[in-house]
Amino acid sequence: MPSRSDTLARAASLRAVFEARGAALVEPPILQPATTLLELYGEDMRARAYVTSDALRGEQMLRPDFTVPVVQMHMAQGAEPARYTYSGEVFRRQEEDPDRANEYIQVGYEVFDRSDPAAADAEVFALIAEALAGLPLRAVTGDIGVLMAAVGGLQTSARRKHALMRHIWRPRRFRALLERFAGRVPVPPSRTALLAGQAETDAPLIGLRSRADIEERIAALHEDAATPPLSAREVGQIEALLDIRETMPHALSRLHDLAVDMPDIAPAVGRVAAREAALRARGVQTDSLMFEASYGRASMEYYDGFVFGFRAEARADLPTVASGGRYDALTRRLGQGREIPAVGGVMRPGLMLILEGAA
Repeated sequence: MPSRSDTLARAASLRAVFEARGAALVEPPILQPATTLLELYGEDMRARAYVTSDALRGEQMLRPDFTVPVVQMHMAQGAEPARYTYSGEVFRRQEEDPDRANEYIQVGYEVFDRSDPAAADAEVFALIAEALAGLPLRAVTGDIGVLMAAVGGLQTSARRKHALMRHIWRPRRFRALLERFAGRVPVPPSRTALLAGQAETDAPLIGLRSRADIEERIAALHEDAATPPLSAREVGQIEALLDIRETMPHALSRLHDLAVDMPDIAPAVGRVAAREAALRARGVQTDSLMFEASYGRASMEYYDGFVFGFRAEARADLPTVASGGRYDALTRRLGQGREIPAVGGVMRPGLMLILEGAA
């Protein structure tokens, strides 16, 4: 394993590359307010982060990543366009794999620029690819925005589309909802009891839900039960989209074919095509660059467009060495009425040193 001093030295050299490209150095505090992160990710975040309490500041979290505090900083006081870099520790709880690090050094590069999002995507990807050059890594890209557009175009209720959209980053739950909304699996017994009027309605209220909350939930279940199932054609189109795992040219061909029958995804597909051209202009060999329509859904919750990652295929035991993507919606959530297109990526210098030592 590389020493901490070696890892910090590599982090400094990577950060210097981004500073040389005009990025401003930022250093967000290690302790972050828990409220913002819990509002973004829900209570599930507690299982992945170290949470503590402060008598004056309330719940705090050891920094699980840099992107959220950098976005908050920029939306509060940043000029446009802006580029930032940073390095330091992030902390992630590990409950299933004791061999995975719960504290490690991360280096990142973030771009806030509304002039040409495709060019900004290509800039971030190409700079990180350049920093990783020579390592035995495989790059993969995707675009969560295409799936979001496909869900938005479904011929179903707004409530069902909202449920699917909320679980895009939970592939198993998304699949289960798709199957249920298509009528392929039975309604859960608890729902059946409520809809049949078999549930106890005069039971004492226990917990935080009010009677109005419960009645609203029952009304939503009735509305959902009355909603026609998704057509086999629409479900097949979503499945065909999620199955795309091709090199960029072949993936674009399949996406354009799907857009003929799914016109709602056409603008998102156009953004993928524009990004491919911008990557080529940056010298990236897109003929061999992989595009996976489902990539990033299990680990990149705030990304809503372009996503990418670099993995060591010969070292399945190692986490992703570098990853990133576009998070326009996050700037909207944290911008208090303002928003700006934004994209960024992070690298783990400790993993880079491990791979160099194995070469």
